Amino acid sequence: MRKGSNGSRPMHLVTLGMGSNVGPRESFIKGAIEEVERASEGVLARCSSLYETEPIGKKDQEWFLNCVVQIETPQDVDAFFSRVRGIEARFGRKRLERWGPRNIDIDILFFDNVLIWRPDLQIPHPGIAHRRFVLEPLCEIAPHLVHPVFGVEVRTLLEGLSDTSTVIRLSPIFSTRP
Repeated sequence: MRKGSNGSRPMHLVTLGMGSNVGPRESFIKGAIEEVERASEGVLARCSSLYETEPIGKKDQEWFLNCVVQIETPQDVDAFFSRVRGIEARFGRKRLERWGPRNIDIDILFFDNVLIWRPDLQIPHPGIAHRRFVLEPLCEIAPHLVHPVFGVEVRTLLEGLSDTSTVIRLSPIFSTRP
């Protein structure tokens, strides 16, 4: 946590994984990033390229577009989590089946170095160390980020990853933004 640009409000650095495999995937992701920024009173600090990724868990569905973004926000973790869930709902997210298709999925990967383990929220996200579709875009924007549980940089997690799923780097999401 650090002070905001005006020196008054403390700012938190939140790392999010986003994905979509239904409908206008890129539009859903761009819109979700903009909504998170607005709803969290935040600022987009970094944004990876888009990545086309094969589905895991449930293979008989469309491939995903994924990205990782970092948002600086003055909101605490519970307020931020509530806003993210609301954004998913506004984009039509329904949690009908595990690993199933979705028009938007927003996962909080890290919130500063906070550790949370509750039934509704785990931070850092427990799947980070096992998912190429998260680690590749994460390493594009923050390779030296240290995982607060494992105590290693995320690039080290990527180097040791056994996940061989296909992850294809596409284009930047925003040509004029971070």
